[in-house]
Amino acid sequence: MNDTIKTLINHRSIRHYSDKSIADDVLQEILTSATRGSTTGNMQLYSIIVTKDKQMKQQIAPMHFNQAAVLEAPVILTFCADFNRFIRWCEQRNAHHGFNNIQCLMWAIVDALIAAQNAAIAAEAHNLGICYMGTVTYNIKPLSKIYNLPKYVVPVACITLGHPAEPGMLSDRLPLEAVVHQETYHNYSSEDIDRLYAEKEALPLTKQLLEENQMENLAKIFAEKRYTKQDNEHFAKKLLEFLQEQDFLPAQSGM
Repeated sequence: MNDTIKTLINHRSIRHYSDKSIADDVLQEILTSATRGSTTGNMQLYSIIVTKDKQMKQQIAPMHFNQAAVLEAPVILTFCADFNRFIRWCEQRNAHHGFNNIQCLMWAIVDALIAAQNAAIAAEAHNLGICYMGTVTYNIKPLSKIYNLPKYVVPVACITLGHPAEPGMLSDRLPLEAVVHQETYHNYSSEDIDRLYAEKEALPLTKQLLEENQMENLAKIFAEKRYTKQDNEHFAKKLLEFLQEQDFLPAQSGM
């Protein structure tokens, strides 16, 4: 097994960091690695916002529900789906474009996520810790105001970078059979679901979560406690409103 594969397989989310800074040349390598990822039509439809300033971290921390990683990490990278730069280039070259639609937004989201994962792999290759913040779209409009994002720019991913203050835990994963389909999609029978989730449901951590949440099974914790219908619909509405303001969705678009 080569070093790259070891890095990927041993990934851990690091949520606490030491106060040691990241060397400028290392950060430059991480950012360069991000830009070498695959991209739609070689258009590079993303931008990366680097946050190191403590006052800026204080501003964005509430947007990420004040998670410790945001305040502790020496560097935060926010990856944005960005058609602003490309559209401005087209307009300055008198090229008539049609990029303000959901199809093109999807291109840019894919580009941004590939860049983010390249950056994460590069960081871990330097023995740095990373953690994806899954909170970017919850407060997408105020976060975008802090970053001064223009029309056609949408933040989609954020990772914290730093030297780990703790080793982190290797998260469980479903077996390959659960996520890999040969030739065509194989839908899941009830028996498949029971088998594929059996190991996850039997983990000591799951037992702990059931006791803490007073719930009868893990699925209920995800669906009824962590990611409730009410919260999902609230944040989905805010996200749609923002995408309309950014001119990627028509104003009359619904859920």
